[in-house]
Formats: sequence, C-alpha cells, structure tokens
Amino acid sequence: AALGMTIVTVILVTGSLSTHDIVMSQGHGIWHWNLIRLGIVPFVVFIIAITAELNRPPFDVVEADSELVGGFHTEYSSLRFALFYLAEFMNTITMSAIMVTLFLGGPAGWVPNVAHLRWLFPIAWFVVKTVGFAFAYVWFRAALPRFRYDQVMDLGWKRLIPLSLGWMIIVAGFLVSPAWGFAMAAVVLVAWIMLTRAFELGTARERGTDSPLPVV
Repeated sequence: AALGMTIVTVILVTGSLSTHDIVMSQGHGIWHWNLIRLGIVPFVVFIIAITAELNRPPFDVVEADSELVGGFHTEYSSLRFALFYLAEFMNTITMSAIMVTLFLGGPAGWVPNVAHLRWLFPIAWFVVKTVGFAFAYVWFRAALPRFRYDQVMDLGWKRLIPLSLGWMIIVAGFLVSPAWGFAMAAVVLVAWIMLTRAFELGTARERGTDSPLPVV
C-alpha cells in the first residue's frame, strides 16, 4: 500500500501514467527530479517498501538463508540454484531501474557536446544510477540487522502507510493551491499526532503498562 501511494504521488505531479512523460517532466535539471520536487519522503518510503517487497535484507524474513529448511536455498545447488538466485537478483535490478525512472530523472544527466556520442551519455547515466541502487542493496545486507516479523508489520502499517498517505494528500492539496496545501498539511499533522498517540496507547495496553497497578 505504501509503495502504491508513493507511485500515485509521482503520477499526481506528472499528470500521466506514461513513464516517458514521467521522465520528461524531470528533464529540466536536477532540481526538477521527483526526489527533490516531491520532498525526500516519497523516495525514502519507496526505497524501504521496495526493499521489503523484494525480500532483501533487512526485510528478508520470508527467505532468511540461515533459517530455511526448505525451498531452493536448501534443495538446489550448482546451476539450478544459480538460475533461481539470478532471477531473484534480476528483480532487484528491475526495481532499481523503476526507482531511477520515477525519482531520479531516468537517463537525465550531464551530456557533453561530443559529436556522434550524445546518444551514449543518457544510457550511461541510467546504467550508473541503476547500478548505484543495486550496490545499495548489497550495502543494506552487510550493514543492517534483520527485522523481526512483528517489527516489519509495525513499520509498514503504523509508519509507512500513514506517512505515504499523508504526504500524498499534502501534495494533492498544493496542486490545487498553496492555501489548500497548507490546510491539508495541518490536517495531516493533527491526524499524525492522534494516530501516534493511539498506537502508543495500544502498545502500552498490549504490554500491560497502561495499568496504574504494577504488573504481577
């Protein structure tokens, strides 16, 4: 849900579902990239959600290598395992390319005035950006500890979904007028405070810490 709402935010600003139009709307310089134009929040939510969608660390609770007793990780080896693993990592490359298209201007970048080679630089920029995100996934695996299942659910339902929904509402308000944008920002802020307090009370009740008497 959070992943979908960040994409909807990009579509709202672009006014089109076409990836060509999304890239062209970011083609007037780095300050027009959706990473900056929309604020960094949709980009951060997207990269967290897409990492969980890909079952990549630290959200690999479904395919944790050291905890599996079945599946292709334990039942295949050699070429068969390599084919499965390559398919999994190709999904990572594909999602990295989508991320570059939505938020980093696609092939947009500095193009020197070199005769007969101007067509090559957009391709090079797109490949460099995509490989950069693929490297980031490798870095996530090495640097971040694995989340527990309840932590993943807490992050998704209590943090990412409200944040992406609220940011989408704010962006939609500013597309109408600045007054609507600030009004929606105030409404979202109040709703965020109320939700945060409700989640805190719910967590305290689950743990039994909301009782005035000491827990026995």
